[in-house]
Amino acid sequence: MGSPEFQHTATTKLTRITQLSQSDANKPFHCLMHHFNVESLRVCFQELKGKKAIGSDGVSKDMYGANLDENLPRIVQQLKSMSYRPSPVRQVLIPKEGQAGAVRPLGISNFEDKLIQKMTQKLLESIYEPLFLDCSFGFRPKKSCHDAIQALGTHLLHHEVDTVIDIDLSNFFGTMDHQMLKDMLCEKIKDKRFIRYISRMFKAGVLTDGELSISDEGVPQGSICSPVLANIYAHYVIDTWFQTVAKRHCRRRVELFRYADDAVICCRDHKDAERIRVALIKRLAKFNLKLNEEKTKLVSFSKAECRKGNNQGVFDFLGFTFHLGRSRKGRVIPKVKTSGKRVRSKLTKVNQWARQVRNRAPLAVIWKIFRAKLAGHIRYFGMSFNARRVGQFLYQSTRILFKWLNRRSQRKSFNWEKFGRFLRLFPLPRVRIYHTLYSQ
Repeated sequence: MGSPEFQHTATTKLTRITQLSQSDANKPFHCLMHHFNVESLRVCFQELKGKKAIGSDGVSKDMYGANLDENLPRIVQQLKSMSYRPSPVRQVLIPKEGQAGAVRPLGISNFEDKLIQKMTQKLLESIYEPLFLDCSFGFRPKKSCHDAIQALGTHLLHHEVDTVIDIDLSNFFGTMDHQMLKDMLCEKIKDKRFIRYISRMFKAGVLTDGELSISDEGVPQGSICSPVLANIYAHYVIDTWFQTVAKRHCRRRVELFRYADDAVICCRDHKDAERIRVALIKRLAKFNLKLNEEKTKLVSFSKAECRKGNNQGVFDFLGFTFHLGRSRKGRVIPKVKTSGKRVRSKLTKVNQWARQVRNRAPLAVIWKIFRAKLAGHIRYFGMSFNARRVGQFLYQSTRILFKWLNRRSQRKSFNWEKFGRFLRLFPLPRVRIYHTLYSQ
C-alpha cells in the first residue's frame, strides 16, 4: 500500500498546480501525464471505496488489489505508450426522486478506469478549482449543499428581492457537447496526450443491456470525472456569462446560486428577471443545452410585498422549499421546509423498504437500520425552521414501519400501546438542528 511519504509527494505536486492556476488565471499547463505514475495511482487506489458497484468486467477493488504491484506498472506503461483505452460504462437506471415512473441513468465504470478517472479528477480540480466562481457550490472541495442553501438564505434575508428565477435544466449531464467541452479544456490544458485520453473516455460508450451505444454528447452520472467536467462546462456556459455579461445588462442587483444543474437567480427587478430568462435560453442553446421551460418559473419573493399582505410564491432548491414567513418579532424573513415532493418520495421508499425487510431480519436488526435511516434524514434536513417538518416525517415513517411489522404474521405483533413501550425502551433519534439558514 502507498506510504504517507508518497501521499505527501502527490499532494504537494497537486498543490503546486493549484498555486500556479491561482496566481495566473490564463496560465497554460503543457505537461500533465507524468502525474499518472505508480505512486499517485496507488494513492488513488487507497481512496476509492471498495463497496461501490462493480463495472462490466466484474472486477472489485479487492480483486484488483490482490495483484496491485503488477497492475499499476502495467497500466502506467499503457498510458505512456498510448495503448490504454477505457472500457464502456455499464449503465443502470435508478428512480428519480419524487417523480413516479421517471428514471435517471447511472454509469458504473470498471475499477481500473476508476483509478485513471480519480487521478484525472484530481488534476482537473487542481487546475480549475481556483477559477470557479463563488456562485458555484456543487461537487467542490469544502463546499456542500448546505453551504449553497445558507448562502441563498443569507442573501434573501439581507437584500430585497422581487423575483426569483427557479431554473430547471433539461438533462444537463446527458447533453453536454463533447467537442465544446474539449475546446474549453484546451484553453488551459495544452498537453495533447491528456486531451486524447479525455476524448477516449468520451468515446468509450455506454453498455445498456448488452448493447453498446456511443454518442457525441453527455457524461455518465456516477462517473468520478463527471462532476468536475460538468462544473467546467457550467463555469464557461453559465457562471462566467452571468457575471460578465448578464449582470452588466441588468438595472438592479442580481445573484446566481448554482449547485451542479440546480440553480436559482435572485433579481431585485422583475424586468431584469424576464430579460435574463430569455437571454439564458439563447445562451444555453449555443452550447446544446436546453432550459426546461415548463418547470423554469419566475417566482414573486418580495419581503416588501409580503409586509403589505400580498401573497408571495415559493420555490424548491436542493430538497428544501423556500418561503416567506414571520420571525418571532414579526419581521418578514425567508424560511425553509422539506419540499413536499421530497417527503412523499422518501415516505414511499420507507414503505417499500419496510415491506421488503419485515420478514427477512430480526426486529433488532430492522430497528437499527431504521434508526440509521432517520438519523441520516435528520442530519440533512435538520435546518432552521424545519424541525416541525422533520418531526412529522419521523412520525409518519414510524407509523409505516409499525404497519408492516404487524403484518409479519396473521397475528399482530404489536398494538400501538405496546409499540409505545418499545419506543420508550429503544427511542428514535431526536430531531436536531444541524444547519442554520443564515450565516453569522
